[in-house]
Amino acid sequence: MKINECVFCKIIKKEAPSHIIYEDKEICCFLDIDPINEGHVLIVPKKHIHNIDEVDDKILLKILNLSKKLTKVFKKTYNCDGYTIMQNGGIFTDFGHYHMHIFPRYKNDKFGWTCKELTNPESLENVKEKLQVELKSIK
Repeated sequence: MKINECVFCKIIKKEAPSHIIYEDKEICCFLDIDPINEGHVLIVPKKHIHNIDEVDDKILLKILNLSKKLTKVFKKTYNCDGYTIMQNGGIFTDFGHYHMHIFPRYKNDKFGWTCKELTNPESLENVKEKLQVELKSIK
């Protein structure tokens, strides 16, 4: 996706309608137009970045700190049972611009995902070892 076509970049530049609840020189936070629950927001870096591994650590920390503050806001504002913080990467970054979702949760809100049933619990040891080896090789 080209930067000039990115809806999040347009929101950041005030070229597209949005409901921004917070911004500073590096990040922007606005209401999701298709919310899971009321209060569902997206936090995005102002620089057009596709994946989390491309985001500067300083910006990631700002995003995480704002997420922490928003959980407190959700508890106070919505008296929610909890919250969800999530983001997708690669081809699942549906807008082509890194973003983190955060939204209040309730016991019966029906939000969730399905997972394949674990067929071979012994394979977890192999997966653990494979990931540990690769994790040590990444700087």
